[in-house]
Amino acid sequence: MADQQLTCRDCGQVFTFTDGEQEFYASKNLSAPQRCKACRANRKNDRNGGGGMREMHDAVCAQCGAQCQVPFKPRPVEEGGKPVLCKACFMAKRDMAA
Repeated sequence: MADQQLTCRDCGQVFTFTDGEQEFYASKNLSAPQRCKACRANRKNDRNGGGGMREMHDAVCAQCGAQCQVPFKPRPVEEGGKPVLCKACFMAKRDMAA
């Protein structure tokens, strides 16, 4: 396959759909992209609520007791919530499970 020049449906810019990208899309049974990388990133950002930054909430790690922030609003365990782990404890637990 040769590289293809495609036109973005949003901004009208011509972008290259490389041979490697074509192979990847074909292996996943996907159709060719209709938007350039910048416009795809903008759409993804819009779907994720805009600014790209998640709202973070204060919490205390259930394992080490450190203050931390998490991307969800933690509920107390007594109210059916799950124990919250700081990033370091979360990653350590995940690595042990793998």
